[in-house]
Amino acid sequence: MLYLGIDLHRKQMTISLRNQDGDVLLRRQVSTRWSKLEEFREQLHQAAAAGEKYVAVVEVCGFHDWLVKWLHQDQRCHQVLVVQPLGRSANKTDRRDANALSELLWINRERLLRGDRVQGVRTVHLPSAEQQADRRLTQMRDRLVRKRTQTLNQIHKILRRHNLEWERPTKTFQTRKVTQWLKTLQLEPMDRLAMNQLLVQWRLWEEQLVAADDRIAERFRANQDAQLLATMPGVSMFIAVAIACRIAPIERFPRGRSLANFLGLTPGCRSSGETERLGSITKVGSRMVRFLLAQVILHLLRRDTTVRAWYQRIKRRRGSKIGRVAVMRRTATIMWRMLSTGEPWRPGHPGSESPAAASDPRQAHQWRPRRTVLSALLASEGEAGGSSTGSSSLSPAEEVTPCRA
Repeated sequence: MLYLGIDLHRKQMTISLRNQDGDVLLRRQVSTRWSKLEEFREQLHQAAAAGEKYVAVVEVCGFHDWLVKWLHQDQRCHQVLVVQPLGRSANKTDRRDANALSELLWINRERLLRGDRVQGVRTVHLPSAEQQADRRLTQMRDRLVRKRTQTLNQIHKILRRHNLEWERPTKTFQTRKVTQWLKTLQLEPMDRLAMNQLLVQWRLWEEQLVAADDRIAERFRANQDAQLLATMPGVSMFIAVAIACRIAPIERFPRGRSLANFLGLTPGCRSSGETERLGSITKVGSRMVRFLLAQVILHLLRRDTTVRAWYQRIKRRRGSKIGRVAVMRRTATIMWRMLSTGEPWRPGHPGSESPAAASDPRQAHQWRPRRTVLSALLASEGEAGGSSTGSSSLSPAEEVTPCRA
C-alpha cells in the first residue's frame, strides 16, 4: 500500500508519495490541467508495484470535489480521505504541507483506514450527490435572500436621505402599494435612476427566489429526513432540507451530544491540573445550521411551554444569550433523536401547540405558493403603463416572465 498526500491549489497541486516503510518515493508539483493529471497518474502507477494500491489524503477546500472524483476513478485508489487543515505552521510551504499529510497518513494508516478517531485529525464526511445538490440549492437561496436584503437597504437609504419614509402608504414595506409608490415617487434625477435600477434588482431577486423555492419543494418531497424535521414548530421546507443534507447520515453520530459537538454548540475547554476552564462554544461545523437553529428556537420558545420553562430557568441563572444557546443544543439533540428513531416531533406539554398531522410527517407542511412582492412589481408596471419617471428597464415590453410558484 502506498500513501499519497496532496496539497491542492487552483493551478497546481503538490504531492508526496510514501511506501509501506514510510520512505518518500515521489515528491513534486503537478499541474491541474487534465493532460498533466493523466501523466501523473501514469507516473503513480509506475512507482507502485504490480497491483499495488494507494490511499490519498487531501485537505478540505472550496474546490476539492473534482479531485476526489478523479481519484475515485482510478482502480488502484483504495480510499480517499478528506481532512480539516492541520493548523498553522511558522514555516509553511506547499512541499512541507504535502509531506506532513503523507506522513500523518502513514503513521496513522491503520486507524484512519478503519475509520477510528485520530487525535488532532478531523476527517470530513463526503456527502452523496443528492446531499451535495441540496447543499448547493440551499446555499443559493440563502445568497438570494442576502442580495434582496442589500437591495432593500439601498432603497431605504434613498428614502431616508430625503426623509420620505413617513409618506409610505403602508407600514409594511414589501407590499403592492409601496412598490407602486416607489415607481411614481418624485426624486432627483440621480436618485430616480438609482431607484429604478434597485426596483429592477428587487424584481430579479424575487423571481429567482420563486424558482429556488419551487426546486426546494421538490427536493423536500423526496427527502424523508427533511419531512420528519418539518414536524417541528418553526421548521420550514427550506430549513428542513438545509439541516437534513448537512447532518445526514445520522448514523455517524452515536448520540445526540455528538451531533451538538459536530455543530459547534458545546463549550470549549482549557483545563490543567485542578483548574477547569470552560469557554464559549467552539463554533465548528456548519455556520448555516447554527443560524437556522437560532431561527427555529424563536418559534419553539413561543409554542412549546416545556421548552420555554426550561429556557427561563437557565435565563434567570446565566442570561438570555446562554439560555438560547442551550436551547439550540437541546434542539440539535432532539433532531438527532427524531432522525434516529423515525419519530415526529412531540410537544413536551399537553398544552403546547402541536403541528397538524403530527402522526404523518409528510403532511405536516403542505406546499403553498411563495408569497412575494413579485406579482406586485409586475402588476404595478402594467397599471403604470410606462408612466414612471426616469429611464428604467421596468417597461412591460422588457418584462421577464416570472417563475410560477
